[in-house]
Amino acid sequence: MSRRVVVLGTGGTIASRRDERGAAAPTDAVAALLTGLDLGDVEVVARDLLAKDSSALTPADQALIVREVQVALGDPTVVGVVVTHGTDTAEETAYLLDLVHRDERPVVLTGAQRPADAPDADGPGNLTDALRVASDPAARGLGVLVVFDGFVLAARGTRKVHTHEVTAFAQPDSGPLGRVEGGRLVVDGQPAHREHPPVDLAGLASIRVDIAAVYPGVDGTALAAFAAAGARGVVLVATGAGNANPAIVRAVEDLTRAGVVVGLTTRVDAGPVFAGYGGGGGGADLIDAGAVPLGTLRAGQGRILLLALLASYDDAAAVRAAVPTFVG
Repeated sequence: MSRRVVVLGTGGTIASRRDERGAAAPTDAVAALLTGLDLGDVEVVARDLLAKDSSALTPADQALIVREVQVALGDPTVVGVVVTHGTDTAEETAYLLDLVHRDERPVVLTGAQRPADAPDADGPGNLTDALRVASDPAARGLGVLVVFDGFVLAARGTRKVHTHEVTAFAQPDSGPLGRVEGGRLVVDGQPAHREHPPVDLAGLASIRVDIAAVYPGVDGTALAAFAAAGARGVVLVATGAGNANPAIVRAVEDLTRAGVVVGLTTRVDAGPVFAGYGGGGGGADLIDAGAVPLGTLRAGQGRILLLALLASYDDAAAVRAAVPTFVG
């Protein structure tokens, strides 16, 4: 008996071919990506949504992907969904999907680091693995997954960790949920507790959330500019465990009073942010000023969380109160 999986194409390196400069751009439809794959007893329904490099995606594009996944899962004969996606922002789209995905059936994102016309293209292997995971009953209940180079990763906490090597993604704080071995899914763990805000997908495109970096000598100029441009949220990428300086603390106080939600993360690869330091600009001072710790979420997924919560609650105080539910 065949198992039906819907594959949604959005572009990315997996669908790209190189021009005369050697620069890759998405050209291939999903049907071309599936050609020659050993699908076994998996029946594939292919649909093209976008043909973009994922660095060019907008929140409206990401909302479209979420809606189309929901449409695909509206068919009770479908056992899972695969989304082919560029690697640059796959972690953001995967996390947005996971925030709204309540179905037991798996949704799997995959892609490639090498274009489709490369002699050692990794896309076919990744797509084959993704189809096997999406169609495997053992993947039910695991939420949204990123399948890449044989690893099976939970959406939350997954990050791109290399610019061009085929092992592109990792979960620095927890490790993979499983792996694909011999064409079969091996599950080693379970995803962290998942909460689902009532996200208004139509509202994502109209909400501005920016990202600001902390570095030696930084002041509040960028934070003030983002607020003046209409940002309703800002993710502050701090140093260490979530530290900055007195000028940034003052800027966070100003934004908080103005109703802008400031999420606090770090530029460090692994570990949570916490109120471990004071002295006028440490994490404790930033939190006292109104910044909300984002746990182990880094900038990209932290921004998606603020977008989703602002679309859900439309109130800064409610968003600040809700964040710990999703990062704890």
